Amino acid sequence: MKLKLLKNIHLIISTLIVIPIGLIYGFCPDLLFAVKINSTDEDNIFRAIMGLYFAFALLWVLGIFNIEYWKTATISNICFMLGLGFGRILSIILDGIPCKLFIFGTVGELFLGFYSIFQIISIKDERSSNKHNCN
Repeated sequence: MKLKLLKNIHLIISTLIVIPIGLIYGFCPDLLFAVKINSTDEDNIFRAIMGLYFAFALLWVLGIFNIEYWKTATISNICFMLGLGFGRILSIILDGIPCKLFIFGTVGELFLGFYSIFQIISIKDERSSNKHNCN
């Protein structure tokens, strides 16, 4: 049980963060962001982002509960988190320093992305050493 938790912790944490953030994007973006929705098109953009967040969270949940999806879920977590993290770094360079919440988010996204890379490497090394032990 403990080993399974450690193997899935990046997916669990990501899911627990991304679902509420997706809800905020979709239903009350002004709660966290200094934005005012002025059109149906803007609502549509934020709800589409919510849908993307939910789709990734669903894949991560599948990876938590089904080993067949774990690698795909972890690779998607790497892309999602590092994409957000490096996008925020680019924004910091081009636009300036955001509020503390977004700085914390950037650090968290980069950490989860790099930890997911570590997980992929660790699991691959674990599997290859098990193959050598069986021969």
